[in-house]
Amino acid sequence: MALINRISRVFQADIHAVLDRIEEPDLLLKQAIREMEEELSSDEQRLKILEHEQSLLNTRKSEIQEDLASIDSELDLCLNAGKNDLARSLIKRQLEIKQFCKHLTYKHKALQQSLTDLTNRFDENQLQLVGMQQKAALLAEDIQPNYNSQNQNWNKVNFSVSEEDVEIAFLREQQLRSQS
Repeated sequence: MALINRISRVFQADIHAVLDRIEEPDLLLKQAIREMEEELSSDEQRLKILEHEQSLLNTRKSEIQEDLASIDSELDLCLNAGKNDLARSLIKRQLEIKQFCKHLTYKHKALQQSLTDLTNRFDENQLQLVGMQQKAALLAEDIQPNYNSQNQNWNKVNFSVSEEDVEIAFLREQQLRSQS
């Protein structure tokens, strides 16, 4: 049984090696890099959109603060003039604006959290992309030059043996034989 398991593992290893060569890992790595670049690009666009929304919310919030200050001065005027009906309508408008301001504040906090999360994810993905690009560059260097240089070095190996090497080996063999 153990022999059959060993033989099956050898065949599986050979099959996996063949599949690895067929899949061409450098092409898969390049494809993964392209996909990461596309994802980073879409995240970058999303970041720009969120930052724009945040600036719009800040602008709208400052406009609302100005409206509240204006209503407050108008409310003082109405109450001093004894115009209670007009003061009630201003108070109603003031309450509506305050509720809207609370909604904007909640939306601003949620937007800020999304922006922080997306920025963190973007930074992490960007670091991973740089790492993958460096690995791909190293892989490209290792595959191409080393393969060619190994093949060239194999053909250039010198198998000549000098006469001095033969004499030294001969003396060593004589010494070993004389001792035994």
